Amino acid sequence: MTANLNAEPSGPRTRVLMMATWSFTILFAVWLMLGILGLKIKQDAGLILGEAATGLSITEAKALTDSRFEWLLAAAILAGSLPRLNFGIWADRYGGRTMMIAVLLLAAVPCFLLSQVESYTQLLMCAVGFGLAGNSFTVGISWVSVWFPERSKGTALGVFGAGNVGAAGTKLLLVFVPTVLAAGPMLGGIFPGGWRSIPVFYSILLVLTALAVYMIVPKAERRPGRSRLMSDIMKPLSQIRVWRFSLYYVVVFGAYVAVSGWLPGYYVSTYGVELTTAALFTALYIFPASLLRPLGGWLSDRYGARVFTYGVFSAMIAATIPLSLPSSILSLDVYAFSALIGLVGVAMGIGKASVYKYISHYYPNDVGAVGGLVGMIGALGGFLLPPLFGTIGRETGSPQAAFGVLMVLTL
Repeated sequence: MTANLNAEPSGPRTRVLMMATWSFTILFAVWLMLGILGLKIKQDAGLILGEAATGLSITEAKALTDSRFEWLLAAAILAGSLPRLNFGIWADRYGGRTMMIAVLLLAAVPCFLLSQVESYTQLLMCAVGFGLAGNSFTVGISWVSVWFPERSKGTALGVFGAGNVGAAGTKLLLVFVPTVLAAGPMLGGIFPGGWRSIPVFYSILLVLTALAVYMIVPKAERRPGRSRLMSDIMKPLSQIRVWRFSLYYVVVFGAYVAVSGWLPGYYVSTYGVELTTAALFTALYIFPASLLRPLGGWLSDRYGARVFTYGVFSAMIAATIPLSLPSSILSLDVYAFSALIGLVGVAMGIGKASVYKYISHYYPNDVGAVGGLVGMIGALGGFLLPPLFGTIGRETGSPQAAFGVLMVLTL
């Protein structure tokens, strides 16, 4: 198989990589858009709380608002986590192109409906619906993997994984295109104005991307799991090595997802910056955590995944120790804090690629299933950590304690 891949022209595989990466970028932006968009939604207390606010003091209402927002974010992350194994297996069986188009269209509907919600229940349902966009990762990993030979697979998967930069999409829209949050409707009412314009914009982009995938990439599907028994596909999942890779991915990806969604609120509440400034600072964390993924893949191709994965853990521990100290012991200004969280992002960006190089090396014919399980467990960390960050910060009275959780997890 590798020999055949080496002999193939590069044009078709380049188109696959290009469109897989773009699709993943947009879907990732949709999956995590509540990280910044939710802060605007929180300002509409009636939408978040509804009748639940009856009889509550201001302090109690704020705590409930914060808690409901954290679970709203967690619900979207969970929907993009639990089915990853299924989506990976389906990509191996039915083809990555088919499944990527399906995910794009599947996410577009609840994404648009988010612009129409009138209650917290509807918010929660939409979050679960468009949260399915998170499963695009295992679809894309399976799709890209079967088109590239072993010698360049890590680099290709790293380029694809750089689509994580989509987490900065909504944040940059808020910073550089403030008109999307204008008070009134735009373009004859197509965009309703305010925060509701953003999900409309994304839903249109999802449909256009699905059309582009259909038209641009090779129509011939490569399906390594097409004729295999389900027992054979699932067999590697019984190996302890696969579960070890899953725990690695909790650290480098699950925590990345959690911090991406949680960080804007931390900047606002801890440093008192404006929301647009918080979005920009968060984007500075997201960029290295995403764009260095191709470098991590190339380094893993050249020198092996093990040394870089362990180096990533060491760097994260070194950075999270000062981040986790209470302000009474170590007071970091916003720039020192941003530099340290940026170092965490650099480490995560390299580590996300090195972990998946492990998978493509050990399980070249089971990337969908093994990658699906690793992605599922890793992303579940992104589900559990945001409410844990918030709860520990409130209970201890030290928001920095959240980084202590990350430090302990990495250790």
